[in-house]
Amino acid sequence: MKKMSGGQAAVESLRVENVSHVFGLIGSATMEMFDALYDADEINFIGIHDERTGTHMADGFARASGKPGVVLAGQNGPGATNLVTGLAQAAAAFSPVISIAGALSSGHVYRDAFQEVDQQALFAPVTKKTWTVTQTARVPEMFREAFRVAMAPRRGPVQINLPRDILAETVEFSSFQTPDTYRAHSMPAAPVDVIEKAAEMLRGAKAPVIVIGGGIKNSGGQAEALALAEALNTPIIMAPGHGDAIPFGHPLNAGQMGPRGNMVASRLAREADVILALGTRLGFNSTFYSYDNINADAAIIQVELEATAIGRYFPIALGIWAEVREAAKQLTKAVATLTGRAEVEAWTAQFKTDRATYLQQRDADAASDVFPIQPSGLFKELRGVLPQDAAITMDAGTLCLQATDALNYWQPPSLFTPLDFGLVGFSYACGLGVKLACPDRPVVSMMGDGGFGMTISELSTAVQHGINTVTIVMNNQCWGAEKAYQRDFFGERYIGADVHSPPFDKVAELYGAAGFKAEHIGDVGDVVKAALAVNKPAVVEIAVDPEALFSFRRDSFKHRGG
Repeated sequence: MKKMSGGQAAVESLRVENVSHVFGLIGSATMEMFDALYDADEINFIGIHDERTGTHMADGFARASGKPGVVLAGQNGPGATNLVTGLAQAAAAFSPVISIAGALSSGHVYRDAFQEVDQQALFAPVTKKTWTVTQTARVPEMFREAFRVAMAPRRGPVQINLPRDILAETVEFSSFQTPDTYRAHSMPAAPVDVIEKAAEMLRGAKAPVIVIGGGIKNSGGQAEALALAEALNTPIIMAPGHGDAIPFGHPLNAGQMGPRGNMVASRLAREADVILALGTRLGFNSTFYSYDNINADAAIIQVELEATAIGRYFPIALGIWAEVREAAKQLTKAVATLTGRAEVEAWTAQFKTDRATYLQQRDADAASDVFPIQPSGLFKELRGVLPQDAAITMDAGTLCLQATDALNYWQPPSLFTPLDFGLVGFSYACGLGVKLACPDRPVVSMMGDGGFGMTISELSTAVQHGINTVTIVMNNQCWGAEKAYQRDFFGERYIGADVHSPPFDKVAELYGAAGFKAEHIGDVGDVVKAALAVNKPAVVEIAVDPEALFSFRRDSFKHRGG
């Protein structure tokens, strides 16, 4: 038995979970916990400037490492409310973020006390679960529950509220349990007869395709997915935002599908007769929930660990509740002796021809000698200069929307986006978390000028802690997606669409980071190379044509929520 304060017990709970980084903003409500972190040498505390961006850092860290990301809001009330956007973002990405906030002393609740807000109700809609600790002795129990829930399929963010009196009180604690004593050690495989039925459908297919998403990417299942695709000689297409689920250079990689994907992958989804959906919901960004983007006559085999996702948006021929990596291995064995599939061979050969033509045309069509800089030319330059082991974070907005399938992703995981939450201001802070999770990989964060303006204060965090990412600010002087809507649907009646920003390269230097600027396409390669080599946080401002906005289809306007 050992006597500890609630704050010390909370930090000890993090220590036994092998937490390596905590992102936080100091505040009086959790001072006992911060004091305990002072003595926790194995936990690196990263002081942040805003709780929202700290949550994005924890999100990026979690996605890149596969481990929980931890954020600590030092203050109840406003410190806690600032977490909400980041937790909603993490929920949309099924990212295991452990969010901790101070809470009002128990005796002050319901008295309109200073900074009082109902944090239990506040966080319930944007987390898998929220707890307000009621007894100091239960702090370890609540932390165990939080880590277990966050990491259980489907993963997602959780919230722990710690009242001030709970943190300050000291009680006797016995030994703290280690994670292996309160987490599952296995996940379900598919029944043999169900696998055989799926294999029979795949054997009979003439134009099959495999669609993979976050289930494969987040489980590290790229090898299993590729082995299955090779056994079937079947192209793989990916849900938007998961274009890194398999390496770019693999000959069966078709890229990202749907309204925001490329023409080859999108055609495959519209023409396939059997679709094997591995760890993907076939959701909004992939399909707009419309048969315009997926063959209505295709037989869909959907493999998901989250049972409620099976058949949710499209009727299925076969639903398989299983861990996707294990199911992919089972299917590979079941189809190992395929023969006589001339139509499939022709289907895949045609795909490879189309894919090669598309990639060649993508380079040929890039505006490489135009002023001002066009997105296509910028992305071609980046394809040539970014290292193959680079991790790339994206924001929402028109330029990042164009970039997502225009860059190449070689080493999974290497693409981190807001996904279905569509959050502007996500990329930079996410990149800081990714870099701390993967310190040996170059991390490049793509942003528009509006989004970077939201989060620029975290340059100070990057400089203070030596988090050496490269941020590429594509400055088109506007909120591009909204301006495109006003252009395409509201008769060019522009209001609120233009953005005035300082010179970001100079602002970066004032923070102590390195600043670079490119105004001509010929400067981009050298400038980005210099930023990657500078060995300090770097910002590259690239002046992009304000008129080079994404063109929205008339029938997609009703879907503008994503």
